[in-house]
Amino acid sequence: MSRKPFIAGNWKMNMTAKTGAELIEKLKPLVKDADCDVALCVPAILIPEMVKAAEGSNIAIGAENVHWAPSGAYTGEISAEMLKEYGVKYVIVGHSERRQYFGETDESVNMRAQAALKAGLTPIICVGEMLEERETGKTNKVLTRQLTVGLGGIDDITKCVIAYEPVWAIGTGKTATDEQAEETIAFIRKKIGELFCPMCAEKVIIQYGGSMNAGNCKGLMAQPNIDGGLIGGASLKTDFATIVNYNK
Repeated sequence: MSRKPFIAGNWKMNMTAKTGAELIEKLKPLVKDADCDVALCVPAILIPEMVKAAEGSNIAIGAENVHWAPSGAYTGEISAEMLKEYGVKYVIVGHSERRQYFGETDESVNMRAQAALKAGLTPIICVGEMLEERETGKTNKVLTRQLTVGLGGIDDITKCVIAYEPVWAIGTGKTATDEQAEETIAFIRKKIGELFCPMCAEKVIIQYGGSMNAGNCKGLMAQPNIDGGLIGGASLKTDFATIVNYNK
């Protein structure tokens, strides 16, 4: 089954309104003929300016997190409706840094994903194992737990994007081999088939999020189960366009 590739950038806590808009202006002509969907997930405070900068281009703007409640006494949080009002299309939930530094759990990831879906946003749901978990052979066990709980109660999994992030390969310069990434993402697709249905699993976009860059994107994207990338550091420069145009 044909799945349209999807390359998304995750700016994390980087860029300003000025530098972000400048980068988008440089990227627009470089990615305009891309054969994949393209998005940049940016800090919440930058969303209005980045939506404006990307206007008229094929670059969608996403958010890096969302709260599960539509409103309420949640100081510092942002709701899905707030994001939607500013033209956001995608939102990252359950990124490993949110899990590691801010106490995200599989349960809270699920609640955030459900809130995004209810508002008509596409959640990019992140899963992945720590180095110790991989080295002790627990990768599939960890992913099974994250997927079972994180996707619980979701009616239509095809409205979600899954990003596999081997935590040991994020910001470390390390990356899984093409074969390692393919093997694990194939397992994720199989597990989604068991949790939902095999046909659903074949439709779901699954990205690789472990330090994909201009040098390794072609090999990773050549794998049958890898449908794109969730790009960190490389999305902060024009190298992002090389990844987007991996097949050219």
